[in-house]
Amino acid sequence: MTPPVVVVHRDPDELAGAVAARLITRIADVQSARGNASIVVTGGGLGGATLAAVAASPARSAVDWKHLDVWWGDERFLPRGHPERNETQARAALLDAVPVVSHRVHPMPATEDTGDDPDAAAESYAAVLAAATRPENHARVPEFDVLMLGVGPDGHVASLFPDHPALYETRQVVAVRGAPKPPPIRISLTLPAIRTATEVWLVVAGDDKAAAVRMALSGAGEVQVPAAGARGRQRTLWLLDRAAASALPPGLERIASP
Repeated sequence: MTPPVVVVHRDPDELAGAVAARLITRIADVQSARGNASIVVTGGGLGGATLAAVAASPARSAVDWKHLDVWWGDERFLPRGHPERNETQARAALLDAVPVVSHRVHPMPATEDTGDDPDAAAESYAAVLAAATRPENHARVPEFDVLMLGVGPDGHVASLFPDHPALYETRQVVAVRGAPKPPPIRISLTLPAIRTATEVWLVVAGDDKAAAVRMALSGAGEVQVPAAGARGRQRTLWLLDRAAASALPPGLERIASP
């Protein structure tokens, strides 16, 4: 496992723009090499701002949107179109503005899709992931080229919260009940699924996240700090603003943006 790379940007706006530029470049490079690319998007304010920055970028035309698969790392288990669903926010920020192909956009199920049963929703999404997997992937999920995650002040990623039973799961997708932030019922990829991604990007802004960033990068256990267990097969990037990076452990190599 390669050590994580830490990149620090000035503020949340600069961070969102820089991550958007990096994402466009990464997708275009993968498509140039292989034809298709696959990404996993995240929710939250910074996740939405990053997708909006992609939509606003003149460079977005470098992406062949018809050959991009879009997945989600987690979802609030709410009705389709609910404003708090990550899918709803991603469509408004980016997906409705670019020519993605509907069958390549893979939202997690909504309440009405599985009879308001979150376990059935998790099983359904796991089946969709498995169906998109090629034999050479050697996993029950497809090849994710980039999987983006936010990090909460408590160190959670996706909907994997500290000391929650979902952190012990070996399945790829689980229902999460009793989440400590609303809504309490969610669907989430597990850490084993996250760690199949070629690259994992943890995108974090704000001084309220600084302690969680420090603990995750200081060798904390993934049960106590789930972000510590989020890593890519080939590369793990921590993309931070200065406030989130303010408590980094001493001696950690970092790259500062201009």
